[in-house]
Parts: sequence; structure tokens; C-alpha cells
Amino acid sequence: MKRNSNKHVFYISSASRFTKGSGTAFSRAAIAAKLLCVVVLAAGCAHTAAIVNTKPAGLTAPIAVAPKPKTADFGDEPQSREARHVGNWVVDSGDNHGMPFMLVDKTDAKVFLFEPGGHLLGEAPCLVGVTKGDVCEPGIGKKKLWQIPPSQRITPAGRFVAFLGPDLKGKTVLWVDYKGAVAMHWVVTSNPKERRLQRIASPNPADHRISWGCINIPDTFYDHVVKPTFAGTKGIVYVLPEVESNKEAFSSYYRAEMTDKSAAR
Repeated sequence: MKRNSNKHVFYISSASRFTKGSGTAFSRAAIAAKLLCVVVLAAGCAHTAAIVNTKPAGLTAPIAVAPKPKTADFGDEPQSREARHVGNWVVDSGDNHGMPFMLVDKTDAKVFLFEPGGHLLGEAPCLVGVTKGDVCEPGIGKKKLWQIPPSQRITPAGRFVAFLGPDLKGKTVLWVDYKGAVAMHWVVTSNPKERRLQRIASPNPADHRISWGCINIPDTFYDHVVKPTFAGTKGIVYVLPEVESNKEAFSSYYRAEMTDKSAAR
């Protein structure tokens, strides 16, 4: 045991002598070793950072793609730009709340009827109020026809919840604005001087200005397309403005991006 103990002492003693005998060389060697470790460590960190920050060639960050807006399906039927804008907004926003809807384009004297999803069921020419405008006089629905001067014979613009119901004579009409006494129905021919049948067949929209405010459409279109579509349900009729903007006529209107460029004018 003593011998082993002395051996350990010898090694320690020898190491002590070595250190004392070459102190300068040992110190320089230790400093060099520490510097080498620092350099190697720094190089390793830089290499790791380079790997982390380097993006594979040809790859880019994913770009969020907005979904395409829904649009109204007019089929092959020509339509005005404003009619297309409003139709697209209705379908994209769901403003019709799952009900069939119609567009009444007073400027072009045309109506378009759509099923709830926005597919066209039919279109037809129409007759509208003799005077250009978008707002009716307050209380006009309570007046007799002969009490309404030409300046007030306006087809109002706006969004209306429409339904089938009887008029004063018991005939079924599509009530557009019940309080304002504005309805959609067949062409009225009680006054031959107005030549309404000739007017509705005219290609000139100006000839279609003849009614007291109601919307006249061809008899066959009313009987075979409009009435069956609104039977047992309500629907929305959008009468496009001709003086106001779409935003003024329809409070929640916005311009939906259009992918269908057909028949724009």
C-alpha cells in the first residue's frame, strides 16, 4: 500500500516538476488550444445558421389564394354591365337567402328570372314607368290612377320581397312593392292608344316607358315562367336604379370580381 501511494505521489510530483520547468510553453499551448476551440465553435454555429436560413432553390413561401367569387349564370342571354354586376353580387353574397330572384333592368327594359342558385330560368322585355326615376312619392300607393301625374309614374328601384296575390279585380299578380301598389303582371291593353303590345316588342328601350309604375311583361312569360316559380314561395325582385348608384339602391351591395366577360357593354 505504501508503494502504491508513493507511486501516485511520484506521478504528481513529476507532473509538478514538468509544469514548473516549462511554465511558459504550457501556458502558450493552453491559450492556443482555447482559441482553437473558440474558432471551431464559431465556425460550427455559422454553418448551422447558414443551414437554417438557406431556402431550397426554386421554393417560395406559399401564397394565400382568395376563393373565386360566385357569379350569376346568364347563359347566352345578353345583359347590361349593371345587370351583370347586381346579379353577381346577389349570388356571391347570398342576398336572396335561398329564394328565386329577378332583376328588372329599367334602362334596358328587360327582366331576368333566376332560380335560387343563380341559374337563369328566363328573360323577357318589359314595360316600366313613363318617368325616369328611382323613388316614388310618399303615399302614392293610396292614390287613384287618375290622381297620379306623369311626373310621378315611376318604377321604384330597390330590393323587394315579392309574392303572388290578388289585385283589386281579384286577378293574381306578383306584388313587388305592395304598399306602393307596384306589381308585375301581363301587358295591360285596356287603352289601345298606349300601344303597349307594340311598345314591348320594340327594340328601343325608350318605347317601353308607358306604365303608371307597374312592370308589364309578356303574358306567356308571366303565366309559364314567373307564376310557377313564385307559386307557394316568396322571392326577391331587384329593380336596378337608373339615377342612383347600386350602393344607394342596395345597401349591402359590393362589386364582385367578375370572371364572366360575356356581353359586357
